[in-house]
Amino acid sequence: MAVAADAGERLGFVTLGQFLQQLPAELTVLHDGGNQADRLRWVEPSELEDPTPYLLDGEFLLTAGLPFLGDGGGPDRIGAYVDRLVAAGVGALGFGLEPYFDAVPEGVVAACRQRNLTLVAIPGSIPFAAIGLAFSQLLESENATTFRQLADANRQLMRAVLSARPEHELLAVLVQRVPVWAILVGADGRIRARGTGGAQGTGPFAGREPAALQPLLAKLLSGSGPRVELDSFDDAGSALVFGHPLRSSRDANLGALVLGTDNPLTPAQNSVVSAAVGLLELLVRQRTSGSLAPSQLATALLLHPETCSAGGTQDMNGLKDLVTQSVSSARSGQLRVVQGINLAGTVVRTGESPVRELLEWRRLFDTKLVEITDYGFAAITRLKVDHALLAEVERLGWRLVVGRAVEVDGFAEAYRRSSSLRGRVRTSRRSIREDDVTFSLAGLLGTEAGVMLAARLLAPVLRLEAGRRDALLAVLRAWLAENGSWDATAKATGLHRNSVRRHIGTLAELLDLDLNQAQARAELWIALQYTDPIPGTEAGTPSVPDNRAAQVPQDR
Repeated sequence: MAVAADAGERLGFVTLGQFLQQLPAELTVLHDGGNQADRLRWVEPSELEDPTPYLLDGEFLLTAGLPFLGDGGGPDRIGAYVDRLVAAGVGALGFGLEPYFDAVPEGVVAACRQRNLTLVAIPGSIPFAAIGLAFSQLLESENATTFRQLADANRQLMRAVLSARPEHELLAVLVQRVPVWAILVGADGRIRARGTGGAQGTGPFAGREPAALQPLLAKLLSGSGPRVELDSFDDAGSALVFGHPLRSSRDANLGALVLGTDNPLTPAQNSVVSAAVGLLELLVRQRTSGSLAPSQLATALLLHPETCSAGGTQDMNGLKDLVTQSVSSARSGQLRVVQGINLAGTVVRTGESPVRELLEWRRLFDTKLVEITDYGFAAITRLKVDHALLAEVERLGWRLVVGRAVEVDGFAEAYRRSSSLRGRVRTSRRSIREDDVTFSLAGLLGTEAGVMLAARLLAPVLRLEAGRRDALLAVLRAWLAENGSWDATAKATGLHRNSVRRHIGTLAELLDLDLNQAQARAELWIALQYTDPIPGTEAGTPSVPDNRAAQVPQDR
């Protein structure tokens, strides 16, 4: 029983029963050999006395009866003819009723019944060419269906690989698509995952260690090269058990996939198995012998956190080498901390796997150092994040904080600086490069947030008529600049100190603030920095509706 698809075999196949159902009702089945579930390979007309040298097993042979004319119509000659067809594995005999016979000879019917060969009478109104064309069309339709099923199965297998439990999910897809039970075994011979929910039920080895499989596993885990090992058991669903080794790129055995079924797999089913074996091999290679730098780096930082802060030159150089390998760089150099903020407010969109999201950021930033966070993601990359990369990320609905280039020992501080800019990104809904930011309070707050703050705090004053508004704002700015000194403010504004007191009292009443509090003075001073002229407003004032002050977003 073959377990791998022959390269010459067609992907899909048609059964004899399927084909007979597609034929016109005028055809009569004179004897049913009970093989309608068998594969029908082709339809072949022949008037030779012995056509078997030119036939393959599973063919539908068509004849108009020429071999049975004259002496060929005797019982012995007819019996020998049918014997040769049965020995060659012919699936059915179609007998055309014209031009030689008006009915199927009784000797042919008797011989087919005696040897259990399916016999079909074909009326003269149906040419053999029509029967061959019907088979070709049915086979093409079955092939197209099989290709669609294979494409869908491959998509499901790929989604399983990107899930949180790839090995378990992959086996679940495999047993759903192929009538087998499946066991994934590690290099130590222990079961890592089972797939037992398919057509084979729970499988004979579900729920217990398969001691009976040990001889098969021993061959799988000790041999070399691509191969398939076979075994057979009396248990239901295990008449045919076959195993595929999972190998490293250097032919080391990393595990095995063992499958069991009662019937040989079709070529299409074997194709699904081959795809699953390939994906499982990639998974175990990545887990055991993939890029080792990220795991070494994580281990070093977990066990020796002091390395980054107080490590010697040798320790730091070793750490730099691991980081360099983790960011896909060939040489040590300055790197950047990048933070991604999802403007939709969710880290992973509905229906998407966090593993898939992680792999996408790793691909875009060409680094293995990526973390999924509550606000989005953080990454360490060697890339400068050019306009093309920035545009690609923003098309996905994300905005970035791109840190400045730093050395390995500056990552923590770089992350803190980038984190301080996230609020500004949310407010402005624009990406920010740290190199373009002035690290002052006003610079970190940003123009949009500053204008909102001014509009909220100064709203009662900004709604006044222009002359009174400007006079009060000028006094407030001078008073705050002089740290609340009446005399210094009077000198700076040219007003009497009592006038200054009166204006400040008016402001305190309008703004409903205690101007003796340092926090109130600080917020007003910051707000006044954003009352410079902006498009669409009068000089010295932000744009504020007459009825309500601008509202500050709740996530500011």
